[in-house]
Amino acid sequence: MPASPVSVHQAFASQHATFNHVWSSLLLEELHRLGVRDIALASGSRSAPLTMAAAAHPGFRRHLHFDERGLGFMALGLAKGSGRPVAVIMTSGTAVANLWPAMAEAQLTGVPLIILSADRPPELIDNGANQAIDQQGIFGRYPVYQQNLPSPTPAIPAAFVLSSVDQALAQQARTPGPVHFNCMYPEPLYPGDHYLDFSDYLAPLGDWLRSGAPWSPWLASEQSCPVQPDWAELQGKRGVIVAGRIQDPAEGQAVAALAERLGWPLLADLQSQIRFDSRNLIHVDLALQDGCFVAELARAEVLLQFGARLISKRLGQFIKQHPWQDYWLVDPQPARLDPDYRLRRRLLCEPSAFAASHPLATQQPPWHKLVERQQRATLQIRAACDRFSELGVCHRLNALIEGQLFVGNSMPARLMDMLGEPGKGPSRVMTNRGASGIDGLIATAYGFAQSVEQSSDEPTTLLLGDLSALHDLNSLALLGKTSRPLVVILLNNDGGSIFRMLPVPTGDQLLETYYCLPHGLHFEHAAAMFGLQYRAPTTLAEFEQAYAEALEKGVTLIEIKVPSQEVAEDLKALGSAIRGH
Repeated sequence: MPASPVSVHQAFASQHATFNHVWSSLLLEELHRLGVRDIALASGSRSAPLTMAAAAHPGFRRHLHFDERGLGFMALGLAKGSGRPVAVIMTSGTAVANLWPAMAEAQLTGVPLIILSADRPPELIDNGANQAIDQQGIFGRYPVYQQNLPSPTPAIPAAFVLSSVDQALAQQARTPGPVHFNCMYPEPLYPGDHYLDFSDYLAPLGDWLRSGAPWSPWLASEQSCPVQPDWAELQGKRGVIVAGRIQDPAEGQAVAALAERLGWPLLADLQSQIRFDSRNLIHVDLALQDGCFVAELARAEVLLQFGARLISKRLGQFIKQHPWQDYWLVDPQPARLDPDYRLRRRLLCEPSAFAASHPLATQQPPWHKLVERQQRATLQIRAACDRFSELGVCHRLNALIEGQLFVGNSMPARLMDMLGEPGKGPSRVMTNRGASGIDGLIATAYGFAQSVEQSSDEPTTLLLGDLSALHDLNSLALLGKTSRPLVVILLNNDGGSIFRMLPVPTGDQLLETYYCLPHGLHFEHAAAMFGLQYRAPTTLAEFEQAYAEALEKGVTLIEIKVPSQEVAEDLKALGSAIRGH
C-alpha cells in the first residue's frame, strides 16, 4: 500500500467563504481522518465548494481529469491499487451520470469509492433550471451507502455532516463498495470579498476542532475465519484448489502455500496474483481440451476455491459439471458469487485467515499426475506462439513483464490467462472483471500506476484491445502525467475479433457488419496527439526490444497490428492440436 503524504494536523479553520464551504471542508476533513488520501476531481462550478476544500487540504493527493467517465475509472484504479477509499468530486447534471460504469465495477468488485456529487438545491430541480437532473438515487442499488445531503444550513448541526461520513465508511468497511453523497449546494458557490467567521456554528464540535481523530468512528472487528469441524475429513480427500480474483499478493501466497502442503493441484487464475508461481499448474484452460488431462483432473473429489470471477470459461464449465462431494468458496466480499449454484459452503474471510485457522500437521504428497498429463498442451502452446501474432506477443510478454500489469477485457484477459508461463511474473496483476466492460481501461490502468509508492519507479504495463482503446481514447491524456514508465500494448485486430470465437451467423455479412465492426484505424496519430512515444513492431524480436526500451522511459504505446481473423484461426488450430486431431 502506498505511503500516506506527510501532513501535520492543524486545527479546523473557523473562517470559510460560504456555508457551502463549511460543509465541504467538514466532509473532506472527516474523510481524511478516516484514511482517505487520494481525491479525483473534474472541473465544474456547482462543485466549487468541494473543489476549493480539496485544493486547500494539505493531506490529500489530487488527481485531475476532464472526462468524468475516465475520472471514475481513474479513481477505481487508485482504490484497487492502494486498497484505500478514494473520493471523487464532480459537478451536477450528466457529469454525475458518467460515473455509472465505474460505480458498477466498484460495486461488483468491492472497491471503496466515495462519490461526492454536487447538485442543485431542491428548489432548482424539475423546473427547467440549467444543468439540473434528478440525482438522488441516480446509481440505483449499486452504492453500499448513499445519502442525499440537504442544502447547508446553520439549522442542522455540524456533527450531522461528520456522523454521516462516519456511518458511510463504517458501512463501506462491512460491505466493500462505492458510497454516494449527493451535495445540494445553493448559490453563492464562490468566495465574496471577505471570508466569514463560523466559530459559533462549529463550537459544539469541541475537541474535534483541535484533534486529528474522527468524530464517531465505528470500529470494525478483526476479520477471522471460524474453524470448520469437518476440515480434517475434507483434507483427507482428493482435492483441487482454484484461485480466482485475489487483490493482495500476500494473500495469494497463502493460497499457494496451502495447496503445496495439501498436495492438491493449484489452478490459479490470472487475477490471483499467483498465476506465475511455480506451484501453479499452468495452461489449464487449454489443457482442458485434452481428454487425458480432463480424466486425471476428474479424479478430484472436493474443491476449495479462493476468490471468484474466473476468466477461463472452460474451467468454469468443468467446475459446474463435475460431481463434487464438497465445494467451499473463501472470499471476503459478502456477495453470492455462485453463478452455477454449486457451492456447499461460503466462508467470508481472506485466504490467510482461513489458512491460520486450518493448519496442517504435515505436508501431503500429491495425489495426481496432472503435470505429466498437460505436457502435450504445453508443447503445442509453445509451438503455436513462436511467431509474431496475438498469441505470440501475449506469450512472450509473460516472460518479459516487469512491475505491475493491468489487463483489459475481451481477448487480452483470455490470452494472458491461457498462455502464462511460470517465472518471476508481475509484482501485481489487476483487471476490471466485475462488470468486465471494455470502457475506462486506460484510465483505470493510469490510476493503478499512480497507486505505486511515491518512492518507487516501478513500471506499469497495460495490455488492451483496439475497441477498448477507442472507448477510452480521452484518457490517453492522463498518461503523460505519470512520473514512472507506463507501457501500453495495444492489440489491434481491427474490431471485435472475439465474436469470431462465438457462434455468430456469418451469412449476409452479419458477423462483419454488426459484430466485428471493423474500423480500419491505427493509433500512431493518437499517440502523437497525446505526446506518447510510439512503436509498431512486426516481429517478436522487435516487440521484445520495443518493450525493453519502453520500460526505461516515459510512456510508450506499442501497437500490435495483426489480421482480423488470425487470433480465432490460431486458437482453433491450437485446440485441434491439443486434442490430437
